[in-house]
Amino acid sequence: MDTENCFHCGNEIIKKDEVVFEEKKFCCTGCKTVYEIFSQNDLTCYYDFQASPGATPLDIKGKYDFLDNDEIVAKLLDFQEDSTNIVSLYIPHIHCSSCIWILENLQKLQSGINASQVNFPEKKVRVTYNPQKTTLKNIVELLSSIGYEPYISLENFDEGKKNVDRSLIYKIGVAFFCFGNIMLLSFPEYFEVEEFWINQYRGFFRWLIFGLSLPAFVYSASGYYVSAWKSIKSGLLNIDIPIALGIVVMFVRSTVDIVFDYGQGFFDSMCGLIFFMLLGKLFQTKTYDFLSFERDYKSYFPIAITKVLPDGKEEAVQVYAIEKGDRLLIRNQELIPVDGILISEKASIDYSFVTGEAVPIEKKSGDKVFAGGKQLGKVIEMEVLFSVSQSYLTQLWSNDVFQKRVEQKHKTITDKISRYFTPALLGLAVVSFVYWLFFDTTTAFNVFTAILIVACPCALALTAPFTLGNVLRILGNRKFYLKNALVIEQLAKVDTIVFDKTGTITTNKKTAITYEGTPLNDADLKLLKNVLRGSNHPLSRRLYEFIPHFDKMEVTHFEEVIGKGIFASIQNDTIKLGSSQYLQHMSENTHKKTKVHVEINGVYKGSYVFNNQYRNGLEQLFERLAKKYNIVVLSGDNDGERKILEKMLPSNTTLVFNQKPEEKLAYIESLQSQGKNVMMVGDGLNDSGALAQSNVGISISENVNVFSPACDGILDASQFDRIAFFMNYSKNAMKTIYMSFGLSLLYNVVGLSYAVTGNLSPLVAAIIMPLSTITIVSFVTIMSNYFARRK
Repeated sequence: MDTENCFHCGNEIIKKDEVVFEEKKFCCTGCKTVYEIFSQNDLTCYYDFQASPGATPLDIKGKYDFLDNDEIVAKLLDFQEDSTNIVSLYIPHIHCSSCIWILENLQKLQSGINASQVNFPEKKVRVTYNPQKTTLKNIVELLSSIGYEPYISLENFDEGKKNVDRSLIYKIGVAFFCFGNIMLLSFPEYFEVEEFWINQYRGFFRWLIFGLSLPAFVYSASGYYVSAWKSIKSGLLNIDIPIALGIVVMFVRSTVDIVFDYGQGFFDSMCGLIFFMLLGKLFQTKTYDFLSFERDYKSYFPIAITKVLPDGKEEAVQVYAIEKGDRLLIRNQELIPVDGILISEKASIDYSFVTGEAVPIEKKSGDKVFAGGKQLGKVIEMEVLFSVSQSYLTQLWSNDVFQKRVEQKHKTITDKISRYFTPALLGLAVVSFVYWLFFDTTTAFNVFTAILIVACPCALALTAPFTLGNVLRILGNRKFYLKNALVIEQLAKVDTIVFDKTGTITTNKKTAITYEGTPLNDADLKLLKNVLRGSNHPLSRRLYEFIPHFDKMEVTHFEEVIGKGIFASIQNDTIKLGSSQYLQHMSENTHKKTKVHVEINGVYKGSYVFNNQYRNGLEQLFERLAKKYNIVVLSGDNDGERKILEKMLPSNTTLVFNQKPEEKLAYIESLQSQGKNVMMVGDGLNDSGALAQSNVGISISENVNVFSPACDGILDASQFDRIAFFMNYSKNAMKTIYMSFGLSLLYNVVGLSYAVTGNLSPLVAAIIMPLSTITIVSFVTIMSNYFARRK
């Protein structure tokens, strides 16, 4: 009797439980309800991606009542504000494209959900919702009702969802056991021993070999059959199809040999093939895990944060050195790197980095503040609740909102080859099989199987990810931190480099600062010191370090106009610092220099003059870059240092002065309209617009936290003189990818030519295939390390 399967989940329908709705049959009322929900919300194309992709919803009445407790919910949330909450839920049932599609359309099923994003490898969905319109309990119950019940464990929340999948290890173990024992039992056949007792038990040994091959054929190779079947159903032909076909053909052919007593078959080759293929897959997985570990845990953002010591002193520390209980100082425009409690009276925080909405949120003392917010206004202090979550910041940085749209040339090549590879391979195998049938049946089967197995686009597909992953790791170790692998290809295309002047080609370290004007008394200096404490501008930081230490005072009002200056109030005093235009004081002398003008209580006092100190190796760096790139220096300062720069820098360097932040952005746009591929190197504070507009935006980090999500990379200031090396290295990385493409294609051509001519056995093909992957990975690793060591 034919069995019928549920339209929703694919389970077999028991006749007495059958439910029919809209001419579709379901195994239970739960599956019918899910279908109704999807149908009412016009989401039935869920079933178009894969047949029966769902899971039967379980009865969860009362199970999630604990989510009515606000304290418990607060522990589960990644982010919590008045109108925006964000939660990451682990959903074990996520398994196919239908799952991704429905989980990224949750806003159509429930009002209050703003967006949902699936992380397929980790089986997680990140839901952004409005707590005034819906609750976490409602969302969890919705997910459970459509068959995607999340796993929520309050204790060991992290450990519970990171179950280690050891199935690949078990499959390798089973395949190796079968392979070893079948080879042992096949020795008499190998050496054609004709002893009487061996002839007597030959049939028994052959059936024993058949029995031993079954676990490897059914269990160890199951991943290839499942992948091939899903690929055929989706209309895309992947590399697992020829592999699965090769294994099935070997099994069927060997079974026929034993049944009709033609010989012992190829069970040893088949089990060896499965073993070596799985071994190659394990190597690939381990290499990927290593690269992602290096990326997540070693490439910390080089963001320095100011820590307030118990004695009141301030110290710049790296972001990953922060621990629970530390007290941090956050200045205007600084990124909050960790969750914490606000100690200061009040704060205004821009969470656009997290939520995409640029409306500042007001906080008062004792409120919780979340990582990823940007502090606006006067300096604040906070106490750390958790140490920094590197993966959380990286995840925010890699958000699509901040991703520049670029064409990936190497990916286009890979996609094209992969699309036509499998059909072409199947065609070649069939033609060769038919040809050899006229000469020798055994050779025909061997040729057919060897062709299916030896050809491998895996090496081709792995080339770019492994090269770029290794390059990211090497650059991170050299204190150049890139957002993702895409940036490497963008760097290689750059033909124009634009440098900001202040804080980029000049250093923020203490340099010669002189004061011109009415002498300032201690009371004036104390006011200036406390106002400058809240600013992140390179000149403010240098002046703050230059002025002697004074007791802290409460800044009652603080306003910083980017590119112009600061206006602040302390008790009854008003202080204005900045450019001559901002203070409306135009008595510039003829000898122009970089200055910060001072006005206290409406009275102009004078100006601090900065004798800019340029970074070590600047002249040599520009000399090297000028040979290959168009170089531009953009500055918000006056042109007082034009002559010095003209003398220091190559003659073909373009110098542009008096540029406001919006004019810098317009200048980049004008270069791009001329067809230029522009890289902008800035300090991340005044240049965020220009960094976002440029093809590649690099932010220089020097003991100051001015991280801009718009930038594509962060360069530690100590590595500034190595920019030419990094640019060259990115070009060599792309060269390595194309060289390994060539190597991979050469392997396939040579391997297939041997297979087609009948000179390659299926077992040797099975050993060579994973070896090709190992060769390619080794090649790209060696080459990227070699280029990294070259001066």
